[in-house]
Amino acid sequence: MTYRAVRVSAMLLPVLWLTACDEIDFDGNWDRYKEDFHYSYALQPGGRLSVENQNGSIEISSWDKDTVDITGTKHASSQQGLQNTKIDVTPSAGSISVRTIPSAGYRSIGARYVIRVPKRVQLDRIISSNGSIRVDNVEGMLNLKTSNGTVRTSQTRGDLEVTTSNGGIEMQHVGNARVHTTNGGIRGDVEKGYFDAGTSNGPINVRLTDPDATQPVRASSSNGHIELTLNTIREIRASSSNSSITVHLPANPNARLRAHTSNSSITTDFDVTVHGQQSKSNLEGNIGSGGPLIDLSSSNGSIKVLRN
Repeated sequence: MTYRAVRVSAMLLPVLWLTACDEIDFDGNWDRYKEDFHYSYALQPGGRLSVENQNGSIEISSWDKDTVDITGTKHASSQQGLQNTKIDVTPSAGSISVRTIPSAGYRSIGARYVIRVPKRVQLDRIISSNGSIRVDNVEGMLNLKTSNGTVRTSQTRGDLEVTTSNGGIEMQHVGNARVHTTNGGIRGDVEKGYFDAGTSNGPINVRLTDPDATQPVRASSSNGHIELTLNTIREIRASSSNSSITVHLPANPNARLRAHTSNSSITTDFDVTVHGQQSKSNLEGNIGSGGPLIDLSSSNGSIKVLRN
């Protein structure tokens, strides 16, 4: 038996996608007092950099020098708070640690960083609160975490780990990626490697050029649409609640499809040789001669498997 499309009336629920500012102004005097800072230290390619910040953004990009160059601005709502806020830089063999040490008893203080690093570097602890993180053109591990801010990465090679809340994640031309956020969306492209993404109250929209054949592509969202585009067939496991799932596959794929939805529809551009019983909310069978499993599950959202 072959299957082309099953449709059932959709029950749509509103999708909540909260976005956050890159910086949060608590009292209106956030930048009343400012002071610039600058540090520079040697670091051989492959060395480690960690940054722990509070109430401010972090921007990191590479250059053709074996040096970490740190510039930035401290900011506070009072002169005393500014003077008592310290930037602590600790260089050691093969690593550099940077910390913003806030003034005790002062809430509206923080710092913004702009950092240049050797292209091959391990960013093993880049953390900020109430601020965005941006990383461009580095090769090595990236472990990025923020709250109330977006995370943007581009032209990176290495294992990418991102965690944020109340902010989105944007990736352009990255490798292995494991990314999770709350109250934000995930979008971009993964050129080569594994992909594991999760979000609440936001969509996932990602193109995968050459996903890792040894690990499934994973995407999960609540109250957010999932859209995945693959240039090659790989195992996919995607789930969403209160929104839809769309998967774009190359022409003439060979895969095993398992799709389930409640209160909505399943649609495919491909002929499916059905296994067992089918219903309006379930579809299982082979596309072409079968192959990697494409497992899609949604409640209150449609499922579409389309041709690129």
